[in-house]
Amino acid sequence: MKIGAVFPQLEIGADPTVVRDWATTVERAGYSHVLAYDHVLGADPANRPGWTGYTDKSLFHEVFVLFGYLAAITTELELVVGVLVLPQRQTALAAKQAAEVDVLSGGRLRLGVGIGWNQVEYQALGVPFRQRGALLEEQVDVLRKLWSEPVISYDGKFHQIVEAGLNPLPGRQIPIWFGGGADAVLRRTGRIGDGWMPQGPPDDKVRAQLETIRAAAVEAGRDPAQIGFEARLTLGNVPEQDWRTYVDSWRELGATHLTVNTMNMGLSKPEDHAEVLRDVLPGLS
Repeated sequence: MKIGAVFPQLEIGADPTVVRDWATTVERAGYSHVLAYDHVLGADPANRPGWTGYTDKSLFHEVFVLFGYLAAITTELELVVGVLVLPQRQTALAAKQAAEVDVLSGGRLRLGVGIGWNQVEYQALGVPFRQRGALLEEQVDVLRKLWSEPVISYDGKFHQIVEAGLNPLPGRQIPIWFGGGADAVLRRTGRIGDGWMPQGPPDDKVRAQLETIRAAAVEAGRDPAQIGFEARLTLGNVPEQDWRTYVDSWRELGATHLTVNTMNMGLSKPEDHAEVLRDVLPGLS
């Protein structure tokens, strides 16, 4: 099982030196990958009673720009989006951005995608919220065609492309993983996904979800063993004495990847995240 680190978006701040030092510390410590979340806009909760999501005070670095930066200052870390809210974005542009990061990083991008939950973002980006699931599935098909062929034509429900293509091409199919726990997501992962990013602990619910994915893969004529899945250990939510047991439980379930999240630990300085990650990895490996 490969162990990576969650980029501490909400707590690391905007100082590029701190971001650089975090990434180089994580790479030197021996982590295999970095996972970053995606949000474009934060909602002002002042006139939204009961709002519980991210707000305008939540700092999010734009994932493709961030990974372009990290590609230049690291040499081995896999760069993982977990997850890109793909239906909010123009598909061809997302394909271009992903291809560029993959080219400049030497083939180190893994693209997690999902439908998201934030209607405020969808409205601001001009995308209908209710059709995001159907749109996502077609987007994945378009992405893969754009990455594999110099020129394509595509006539779908949401996309019309006439004899056009990307340049440069990534030279490979960038892995696409799905995030979310709804049955539709699980079945979609089994049918067309390279991997799955679950939320929650390693329990019977996740075990059942994995069976749904594997059954969908078999039904689609795919080998379930070829579908990865990435767990997450949020250090602030699990007692320290249970960290190793938690990780071992994911290993027993067959997790191929796990990321360590240092947010919500009450760390006083942005650079403390890198120090915690450096210190905990030997006990988890």
